[in-house]
Amino acid sequence: MSETGVHGGERAAAQMKKTQWMVQTKKADFNAIGQAFHISPVTARIIRNRDVVGMDGVRQYLLGTAEDLYDPLLLPDMERALQVLCEKIREEEKIRIVGDYDIDGICSTYLLFQALKRVGAVVDYEIPDRIKDGYGINEAIIRAAAEDGIDTILTCDNGIAAIEQAKLAAELGMTMVITDHHDIRQDEAGEDLLPRAAAVVNPKRKDSRYPCPDICGGMVAYKLVRGLYQCMGVPEKEWKDLMAFAAIATVGDVMKLKDENRIVVKEGLKRIRQTENMGLKKLIEKNNLDLDRLTAYHIGFVVGPCLNASGRLETAKLALSLLLSEDEAEADALAGKLKALNDTRKSMTAKSVEEAVKLVEEYCQEDWVLVVFLPDCHESLAGIVAGRLRERYHKPTIVLTRGEEAVKGSGRSIEGYHMFEALVEVQELLLKFGGHPMAAGLSLEEADVDLFRRRLNENARKKLTEADLIEKIWIDVALPFEYIDEPLIQELHMLEPFGQGNEKPQFAQRHLKIRSARVAGKLHNVVMLSLASDNGTVMEARWFGEGDRFMEEKRNCTFMDAIYYPEINEYNGRRSIQVTIRQYRFTDR
Repeated sequence: MSETGVHGGERAAAQMKKTQWMVQTKKADFNAIGQAFHISPVTARIIRNRDVVGMDGVRQYLLGTAEDLYDPLLLPDMERALQVLCEKIREEEKIRIVGDYDIDGICSTYLLFQALKRVGAVVDYEIPDRIKDGYGINEAIIRAAAEDGIDTILTCDNGIAAIEQAKLAAELGMTMVITDHHDIRQDEAGEDLLPRAAAVVNPKRKDSRYPCPDICGGMVAYKLVRGLYQCMGVPEKEWKDLMAFAAIATVGDVMKLKDENRIVVKEGLKRIRQTENMGLKKLIEKNNLDLDRLTAYHIGFVVGPCLNASGRLETAKLALSLLLSEDEAEADALAGKLKALNDTRKSMTAKSVEEAVKLVEEYCQEDWVLVVFLPDCHESLAGIVAGRLRERYHKPTIVLTRGEEAVKGSGRSIEGYHMFEALVEVQELLLKFGGHPMAAGLSLEEADVDLFRRRLNENARKKLTEADLIEKIWIDVALPFEYIDEPLIQELHMLEPFGQGNEKPQFAQRHLKIRSARVAGKLHNVVMLSLASDNGTVMEARWFGEGDRFMEEKRNCTFMDAIYYPEINEYNGRRSIQVTIRQYRFTDR
């Protein structure tokens, strides 16, 4: 299954790009793994497809708990950071946490603020305003801290690029401790360019011994909390209870659910379901979610966007106030406001995406890197719009908006295109930038926008190939319908939580006869199918998307190839197996 072609899928936008279906071929002794862990060879193959290697790796994947999390002291400068903070706490010096306005920064700030209060610190917090301050700590925040008599600034989810800001803090007599996870710029000799702070805790440092460098800012903060609680004799249970917020940050910042990230999300979800946090419970309630059935999907696509909406359209302090609230009426009101903000954000996003698609179709559809200038788009939505365009065209995408002083932008990338390094190559055109391989933020002069687009595309054509721009849809197992049964479906639940880097398994079968197909749902957004394999096995199936478009594509075709996921359907006390179609390809043979 490696043909290239246009296919249907869960989004109408899938029609706008070419895809290639590929079957995973990673090797291992699947029978031995199955016997060792009492799972089927099919499930063992899926685990290997997630780059889990060796029996110890499989054990951690299936059975890992909080006890398997790595020692915080493996992080560079962690010991020094703890020494500084413990000393400041004992001396009752004023500490100010400076976070960030997205979900990772909000959770990081919450974790550090709660922990420092718990151990008796004199502490407050500041979160930059997305529009007024931009990303990261700035000189105004530092000067304000000095005027307020702050002794120590503790950053989270930012600060690794604050070279000048750290220098100013030192000049003003303040101590600075940086905790961050973003990529680090290097000097001409290839050495890390680090701010001159009392401690710089970042798993991306070249001298880091940390086994899992791809953790979010919330996880770095959570590690600091663990170290602090150990130093201060706080019971371990309290540290574990805070894991819920490390999990939210990990999912919300789209970290790969591998290694300890997966453990934290798996264990954190259990704690979210039992949470006593009033604000979090109210936000889940306002979105009509079942707390007992909450998944990583709900965090990533429902709860997380509500927390993010505060920093996008007003102030992230609203979301932090919600998480800190202990008053039911206040928490209820704040949760309602965040949901309303997110609803507004969704409407604004849809309008901006529509406008962006028109510009791409008219002006830059042939570009390998899409740079779209939307002057009137709310700058906080640029990253979301970039993500939607990236999904639609499978190309690295940067969306630019007109800010108060310069053009600001946010980018989303594809595998094979390191966006942060791409920006480093054109840094002379940029006023400010930072980010990861898959995402970045930047600002530049409006007069340089066209040159910026040209330079990025010139450089990309030296590194990318046309094959890189074809999205690969990876199939775990080419599994005929007759091999699906309830025990296998139950086993698949052991692989949760699903998300980035631990995607929901995908199975495939060719040449399925379409026995029947009908559109359902008030919005015509479900297609109900009855499919039969070549040996006559019949399976009920459903596909979510634009039903009328699906039927138009189908026309007189009587066969289809399908990528699917099997599930148990329970209706009126009756249980049956059905599949959800993830991707499809019609054939007329």
